Amino acid sequence: MRWGSYVAVGDSFTEGMDDAYPDGTYRGWADLVATRLAAEAGPEFRYANLAIRGRRFAGVVGEQVPLALAMKPDLISFAAGGNDILRRTFDPDTMISRFETVVGDLRGSGADLILFRFADLMARLPGQRLVAPRVELLNRVVGETAERHGAILVDLYADDTYLNPLLWSTDRLHLSEVGHRRVAAQVLDALGVGCDEQWMLVPPHPEPSPWLAARAADLSWAGRHLAPWITRRLTGRSSGDTITAKRPTLTPLTPHPPAPER
Repeated sequence: MRWGSYVAVGDSFTEGMDDAYPDGTYRGWADLVATRLAAEAGPEFRYANLAIRGRRFAGVVGEQVPLALAMKPDLISFAAGGNDILRRTFDPDTMISRFETVVGDLRGSGADLILFRFADLMARLPGQRLVAPRVELLNRVVGETAERHGAILVDLYADDTYLNPLLWSTDRLHLSEVGHRRVAAQVLDALGVGCDEQWMLVPPHPEPSPWLAARAADLSWAGRHLAPWITRRLTGRSSGDTITAKRPTLTPLTPHPPAPER
């Protein structure tokens, strides 16, 4: 086993939204990967997850990457930029330049590095004409940069299974429990580490809803999820403003506490 320590860096994707433990905190693919690596490496394995929901690329690079490098782990995962491409202020040239630099820094530390090409989630979200080309651009840059620097690439964009809405939570933006399990399995496969085959299984794609039912669902989603997101953008707030990293230091894994009794 090559890795005795792992640090996960990023935003809500890596924090684990919306895959909840029984106590309501988030698990997600990175925790699943760490648990599997710990089973291979033994009790000395250590894991940190610095990811915080809502963080944009500059925040991830400026706040989390220095901490990750200081920990000197054997393995790092880096996934950022998803929150940037959803905003009208998105600056592709700056992100491309900074992405090349940060990947070079992370690989230069001697750690193995996991990078991601983002899954296609735009089919059920507004703004597809604006955002889809940005996703394609970022994914192309990630792939080319991973090849140049010898990073481990997990290509979620090439997996059409993520077009199944059951892999996504009710907000249509974050992965569901099923989605996080599949990502974990794909990461472990890229690392050459086996996992439970059930993690790759997904429910059948649901039948299309009648037009009126689909429009009602869209309206409900807009009121519950889109409107608060727009409000945060207009007021300069983020969903992660009061959130801190769930595992800020490299520590051994211990069983997660159960849900509190009511």
